[in-house]
Amino acid sequence: MAHTVSRKPALPAMRISADGARHIDMRAIAALALPMVLNSTVQAVLNLTDTWFIGRLSTAATAAVSAAHWLSLLALFLIGGVAMGVQTLVAQAYGAGRYRRTSQMAWMGLWAAVLTIPAFTLTIIIAPWMFHAFGLPADVEALVLDFWGPRMIGGPLAAALWAAVAYFNGIGRTRIPLIVGLVVTLSNVVLNELLIFRFGYGIAGAAWATTFAELMGVLLAIVMILRVEPARFQAHLTWRPRVGRIISLVALGLPMAMTASADIGAAAVFQLMQVRMSIVDGAATQIVTIFTSLAYMPGIGLALAGTTLVGQAIGAGDRDWAERLGNRVIAIAACFMGGLGIVIALIGPWLMPLFVNAADPRAADVIALCSSLLWIAAAYQFFDGVNFSSAFCLRGAGDARVPALIVFLCATLLFLPLAHLLTFSPGRGWIEDAPGYGHGAVGGWTALLVYVLAIGIALWLRWRHGAWRRIRL
Repeated sequence: MAHTVSRKPALPAMRISADGARHIDMRAIAALALPMVLNSTVQAVLNLTDTWFIGRLSTAATAAVSAAHWLSLLALFLIGGVAMGVQTLVAQAYGAGRYRRTSQMAWMGLWAAVLTIPAFTLTIIIAPWMFHAFGLPADVEALVLDFWGPRMIGGPLAAALWAAVAYFNGIGRTRIPLIVGLVVTLSNVVLNELLIFRFGYGIAGAAWATTFAELMGVLLAIVMILRVEPARFQAHLTWRPRVGRIISLVALGLPMAMTASADIGAAAVFQLMQVRMSIVDGAATQIVTIFTSLAYMPGIGLALAGTTLVGQAIGAGDRDWAERLGNRVIAIAACFMGGLGIVIALIGPWLMPLFVNAADPRAADVIALCSSLLWIAAAYQFFDGVNFSSAFCLRGAGDARVPALIVFLCATLLFLPLAHLLTFSPGRGWIEDAPGYGHGAVGGWTALLVYVLAIGIALWLRWRHGAWRRIRL
């Protein structure tokens, strides 16, 4: 009897009515999710301010960041993603009442981030060959390389920051990542102004600003890991590396990283297509991508709440409750992102001029193209909400391999061929004899709409199928 009574309060976001029925406590979900949404919004603002600072340099600089943006994220997720399993393992351990295990997994995530240093160093070494292979304009390629090195130096710091944030999200202390995110963002803004313009480092200064800001965030996060309920989590005793734990974390994190990497890798190639098409198409794609992050980054915050809620419910031994929570999070995220996408499309044209250099002769063309692309982006936000929230709920259950395969197949067999077909006219793309319609960025973004629709539906069906119920971590 005592064991049964102790289990009920452990179930997350549960409200029991007077007649004993179980209901989802929306206030509890809001209390958990709101700091995550705000933190993700802070990250979107960080990306937006970076684009604003770089836009003050030139259209070529914006196009260069467009070429490097998704490839840098790909490297960060593919290499630093070894720590992506932290939130799942922490949430399930917390739901089961194994509190020392939760803090131990935070440290294992930080140790896994240290192990990524050689791989990130390799990306710097091969960068000249890699970007030259994409046939970018010479001035854009030079700017990309200036940005790439300092950004990859910060790769292990980004991985460590993700691991620490995942720990706090997994135990439901979501206000701490918000504080850390605000510190990183404000530091980045100040450092951008200093390094890009005052000290004259240009586009490289933007990358160094992000790296130094992430270092500050990691140091603050480590302090908070040690200070949060030390008697309960005993983080000061669980910091030593445990090879077996790190291997378990990497085994779970790698498929999750592959899911994100397949998606981001496709987006990277897509943006490189637009830069190859023209500097105007590349710059407009980068600006609209950052604007859409104002919808999908908060959506990721909601989806992260799904990871925590599903993981904690499974850890507490109630998979039916985990399914109910997951269904609710998916519905909320989809409607939220869909509505926000429409708002961004409506207000975007008034804000676009702030992100180009008015003296640049191509500025007017960039603004006009952005206005068209925003409505295509708005059309896919609802299904992107389904995509993110379904994937993150599956992540909370430890279901990572099949989602990774779904995203990889949709990206390689559907999105990239369709984007190439619709973007380039015959003879202008990477494949010389390939057919094409030559619609430029409009065609590429239309292919992106089709892709998001496909993976959103597929991942939602995977969640509804319930294969995750049989997974034991």
